Amino acid sequence: MSTRKTTLVYAVLIAFAAGMVIASRLDLSPTSSAQTFVVPVTNSAPLTGTLDAQTFRNVAKAQQPMVVNIKTQVRRQTPDMSDLFGGRGGSPDDLFRFFGQPGDPGGRQGPQGPPGRDRREPTMTAAGTGFLISKDGLILTNNHVVEDAVKISVSLFGEENDQDYEAKLIGRDQYSDSALIQLIEKPNHALPEAKFGDSSQMAAGDWVVAIGNPFNYGWTVSVGVISAMERPFRITDGRQSEMIQTDAAINPGNSGGPLLNLRGEVIGVNTAIISSGRAEGNIGIGFAVPINTVRDLLPQLNTGKVVRGKIGVQIDVVPREGFEDFGLTTRTGVIVTSAVPGGAAEKAGVEAGDVIIEFNGSRVPGTSELQKLVAATKPGTAVPLKVIRDKKERTLKVTVEELDLQTEQQGRQGRAPQQDPPEVQGQDKFGVALSNVTPADARRLRLPSGRLGAVVADVDPNGPAYGRLDEDDVILSVNDQVVANAAEAGRELQRVQSGRNARILVWRANARVFVTVRKD
Repeated sequence: MSTRKTTLVYAVLIAFAAGMVIASRLDLSPTSSAQTFVVPVTNSAPLTGTLDAQTFRNVAKAQQPMVVNIKTQVRRQTPDMSDLFGGRGGSPDDLFRFFGQPGDPGGRQGPQGPPGRDRREPTMTAAGTGFLISKDGLILTNNHVVEDAVKISVSLFGEENDQDYEAKLIGRDQYSDSALIQLIEKPNHALPEAKFGDSSQMAAGDWVVAIGNPFNYGWTVSVGVISAMERPFRITDGRQSEMIQTDAAINPGNSGGPLLNLRGEVIGVNTAIISSGRAEGNIGIGFAVPINTVRDLLPQLNTGKVVRGKIGVQIDVVPREGFEDFGLTTRTGVIVTSAVPGGAAEKAGVEAGDVIIEFNGSRVPGTSELQKLVAATKPGTAVPLKVIRDKKERTLKVTVEELDLQTEQQGRQGRAPQQDPPEVQGQDKFGVALSNVTPADARRLRLPSGRLGAVVADVDPNGPAYGRLDEDDVILSVNDQVVANAAEAGRELQRVQSGRNARILVWRANARVFVTVRKD
């Protein structure tokens, strides 16, 4: 993950992968709350009743008191979430933005302090939203609202003179973009608590209410419907989460605020919006983390750290056409495109091209299910992994490792840039230009000694291989047939029938990677 400063907005390209928690510089030592913390009860009763002229007014009146405005001071700049989720301001990919954003009012503002101060680490101010979940002042919000904050202050609904109360960070989780803070100072009256609904009961078309602090206009209420459930949301390369999509108006500063059902129960934590890149305001497409996801993390957040598992594989979906070529009877499982060198999967014998169909006794329908299963497994646990290889079922034993999302991202960003392609010697109908591997290529691409293949010299942006194969990939085999040069690779590719997939093993970034390309 990049350590560049978030300037104007937090940009996101979804989605959200099992993720990594960074121990905060603030007080993460166990507190009395860790011993008395009780996870809020979820109301799973079906939503019933009629909608009338008073429904939204009643929800707002009852639930505004538990929503809080959050202000932070940040001396060290926070990581630029646009790197984590892709896209930069002004680019065609600048689609997603976090809510708790800079701006005046309601966002991060410029360097503070007297002239002459060392401005290498300027103090910034920011605004966001949260909601109370316990009588002793525990507040749930977004990680990006409080990340790297050196001071957190909270204002409560109905307080006179805009009184602020100091708060401290208890725990945070980058993957789910969730954080738990607690009031250090408390008012002399009882604190209201949020009620939790069951996000799994929600469906597209259900009414929802958002309450937040957009542009520092505190306790703003907006109404909309759920546009989609389980919307895939990219966190990092190869990792994603599932979000609630809503058209309820949410804007910069709404980060960490509740998304409520018609009973006034929290069913999501508002986190991001989609943007055209020309404006930072609402255009009707927003995202919230399902409250069931966050609720399951609360016990770990209360200890200061969320621990997730990983096995060290890059994965892809099984293609709709030609899944039987892998030895599958139905379109299920996930394809291993590569196994991280030295990682848990490689140590267990997992190879690029394997199809994982079962993890620790649970079937694996697709990529998100495998990620959930692995992330929920305690690091150090040895579990059976069932794969299909060469159309035969095998069972391997893999010892789950602990996920460090930041280190994982830094490793991907540290890959060597591509070099100029070699002279083209062959061309095939997949839209790729191939050449033989020269000794210089072998050294430059760090090809293992004795390995031969065909170098991808160019990829036609309008061809079927675009986005699947990269320049400087070295094709090692096609449909399980080892190739030694461009001519052999081209011949095997030409043997693939139109509408079928070529199963291609390549050498990329010092690792074997498996890809499928459908021939038009």
